[in-house]
Amino acid sequence: MLDQANYTPRLKAQFRETIRAAMKEEFGYKNDMQIPRLDKIVLNMGIGEAVKDTKKVKQGAEELSLIAGQKAVITKAKKSIAGFRVREEMPLGAKVTLRGDRMYEFLDRLINIALPRVRDFRGVKGTAFDGRGNYAMGLKEHIVFPEINFDKVDEVLGMDIIICTTAKTDAEAKSLLKHFNMPFSN
Repeated sequence: MLDQANYTPRLKAQFRETIRAAMKEEFGYKNDMQIPRLDKIVLNMGIGEAVKDTKKVKQGAEELSLIAGQKAVITKAKKSIAGFRVREEMPLGAKVTLRGDRMYEFLDRLINIALPRVRDFRGVKGTAFDGRGNYAMGLKEHIVFPEINFDKVDEVLGMDIIICTTAKTDAEAKSLLKHFNMPFSN
């Protein structure tokens, strides 16, 4: 049995012991509070099939909750769009915001388990930063996560993963994620 009181995620311990010192040396920060750190990870699943069948949103939210280890929130349409057969307040997707220990656990599973299971994986794009130190990526298949039972999945869904950091520049954020062993392609 895991002792929750004394448990620290592996990547969080690695950040405290080695990554902070390496980042301070690399960028010459004068103060420890200037060192960039992970702020949150947002997982988002847009379910386009929800227009025809609203049960798919509930199923997608349940699967996203399994992946995140935290209950997913169902997102709803803000406006009606006749061309897409979308009405206001219609459920269209699910999202989860991870912070703290759950965030580090998810990042660990993403880097070490899920990404290596992606077919024809050659690394994630190193240019997908937004200019303020946040990184966004997409997965075409949510079934690469070990929590999802492949036999019970009706439809393979994609998902967006946004990693928010406290870094001021893209270079700082990329360096932080490289220290966490994020597999960037050249």
